[in-house]
Amino acid sequence: MKKKSLILLLITALIVMTALTGCGGKGGNEEEGEEEKASIKVGFICLHDENSTYDLNFINGAKAACENLGISEENYIIKTNIPEGQECFDAAEELVDAGCGIIFADSFGHEDYMIQAAKEYPEVQFCHSTGTKAHTEGLDNYHNAFASIYEGRFLAGIAAGMKLNEMIEAGDIEAKDAKIGYIGAYTYAEVVSGYTSFFLGARHMCPSATMDVTFTGSWYDETAEKEAATKLIDGGCVLISQHADSMGAPTACEKAGVPDVSYNGSTIDACPNTFIVSSRIDWAPYYEYAISAAANGEPIDTDWTGTLKTNSVQLTEVNENAAAEGTQKKIDEIKAQLESGELHVFDTEAFTVEDKKLDSYKADVDTDENYEADTEVIADGYFHESEYRSAPYFDLQIDGINLLDTKF
Repeated sequence: MKKKSLILLLITALIVMTALTGCGGKGGNEEEGEEEKASIKVGFICLHDENSTYDLNFINGAKAACENLGISEENYIIKTNIPEGQECFDAAEELVDAGCGIIFADSFGHEDYMIQAAKEYPEVQFCHSTGTKAHTEGLDNYHNAFASIYEGRFLAGIAAGMKLNEMIEAGDIEAKDAKIGYIGAYTYAEVVSGYTSFFLGARHMCPSATMDVTFTGSWYDETAEKEAATKLIDGGCVLISQHADSMGAPTACEKAGVPDVSYNGSTIDACPNTFIVSSRIDWAPYYEYAISAAANGEPIDTDWTGTLKTNSVQLTEVNENAAAEGTQKKIDEIKAQLESGELHVFDTEAFTVEDKKLDSYKADVDTDENYEADTEVIADGYFHESEYRSAPYFDLQIDGINLLDTKF
């Protein structure tokens, strides 16, 4: 009897210990998952280096994600200054050889080479930001990601519109002269979506606003961006914004004393008198999600879109020295409306195309060689951006925006 009682006691203790580790607190499986995240090796491919505000934003997100997941510096590799060519495939191959189980690339032109690498190394996960082809390639180990940055740009536009109103009320300009200048890299949908959402935010506050857009033909060219900003200012633009990656435009604005809304981070240190606010994508939430999934052998979304709610769309603090009074309060108010669905950036009541309101529009979502429209994207009174794939596909030229140069 004593022997049986002892056996029963041991069995009972074993059951209790199993229940505690399996269900309560931080159990064995969770600890194993944390160890897997910490031990996985991760690779990052960047078009430029820390001197590019765009790439610096990715690099900061990569380091933050790895730190949050407990991944040591020895277990992640960041390759910088990788062109949008065969060099990208070569870099990916080097990262595979180094033992990386998941590899990220940050620029649009990297996509075909990341796809090539995904086909060559099916055991490795490849994630590409800003790309368009994951949902049509059908590869289990190739994924696209982006964020609803058009919402962040719209909010930055709110700040711009308030500044224009302040200038009008102060008598610095007349309402008819509320012209914005915008420097874009290329005429890609990503850039079109960005400058249009920014303009719609500005016009939401300042109905008389117009905008001139010029293009540089490069994501990063400090000289060209500075020259473009100067040209826009000389052409009567009283506020400047950009979708390009250097300090060229912001420093030109500081020299000229023209208000500036930058992108991918604050420029307040170099431009304390003219910087208003900046929007950016925080890539850390996506990196943490994708790395954790890869480490645990879980599927990664083919197309992942971060939002205001996932903290993937961020604005810097407003520079009160340059912004209109009450800007932060108004941004917070409009942000809440976007998050609740009360307000949509591309509400078809807010813009026209050739003086006509749009009730229907097919966009090129399933990118092909002929860039043929294939998907209806207007429903419920607004253009549904980044819902049918993560990368932007808004490519409409709306009234009120004047393109100075479209060769790029």
